[in-house]
Amino acid sequence: MNAEESLSKAEELLERLEAARERLEATDDPDQAIEVLQELAELAKGIEAELQRARSAADADAAAG
Repeated sequence: MNAEESLSKAEELLERLEAARERLEATDDPDQAIEVLQELAELAKGIEAELQRARSAADADAAAG
């Protein structure tokens, strides 16, 4: 996966994170809130991983060319 693909995936995950955040703000159910918080944590980890992949791919491209 190249840097651009990783950044695109991170943007997708960020959109999902924003939607989950909106669901969190809209709920008054503690159980639902916990589920959404868990989803937010997983999405944040995914975004971080994609950004790291993008950084690594960009570094590899810079070293190669």
